[in-house]
Amino acid sequence: MTLTEKQTTLCDESTTDFSGLKALIINTSLKINSEKSHTKTLLSVAQSIMEKNHIKVEYVHATEHKIAFGVQPDMTEHGWDRDDWPSIWEKVKAANILILGTPIWLGEESSVCRLVIERLYAMSGLLNEKGQSIYYGKVGGAVITGNEDGIKHCAMTILYALQHLGYVIPPQADCGWIGEAGPGPSYGDESDDGPVGIDNDFTQRNTTIMTWNLMHLAKMMKDAGGISNHGNDRNAWKAGCRFDYENPDYRA
Repeated sequence: MTLTEKQTTLCDESTTDFSGLKALIINTSLKINSEKSHTKTLLSVAQSIMEKNHIKVEYVHATEHKIAFGVQPDMTEHGWDRDDWPSIWEKVKAANILILGTPIWLGEESSVCRLVIERLYAMSGLLNEKGQSIYYGKVGGAVITGNEDGIKHCAMTILYALQHLGYVIPPQADCGWIGEAGPGPSYGDESDDGPVGIDNDFTQRNTTIMTWNLMHLAKMMKDAGGISNHGNDRNAWKAGCRFDYENPDYRA
């Protein structure tokens, strides 16, 4: 996605070194072909900003993978013939930044988005070296597109889920675009006046702010070595407790 002049200038004038950070974008569009995804078009703005700041970005189109239903790390151990989640998990684990993108359907995020969140939840029993959730020190954001109201509602449920798992959520960590209510063009569709929504200042502003806040907070977390484990070390609760906090089957 080509950045606007303002977005490009912000990148060029930045004096912060974001190199060394990794980001993962998971698009939970219902479309099987990522190139036809309107959500991907908006996600690409965030991706371009991060890449221009030397952040390594990986993009996963969820429906191009066979992600099994369930809340265990590998569902092939629980009856499924195939589960691509373990390979996606390696990307999640390596990333400092996670952005979930989803279209709006009936006022909610996509069913694929909920599936991905459930699989993220499947790993929530894993701990880092400090005895915290494996997600501590990582930051998360949400990108929403659609043709009906629901941006804030979808962002609310996605960002709640991410913070509950252990992600740090920066200020204004969501953005989105919706067209007129009902059937009509979607973000990035061609029209007589050019691609739909591309020139929407509100969407571009919020996408830019979200992306920079994700980058700033991710760098702060990395430079600080994450969050202190005083008071949040699960291992400290082991004595006399019937729960095994290192067991992936345990859910906080």
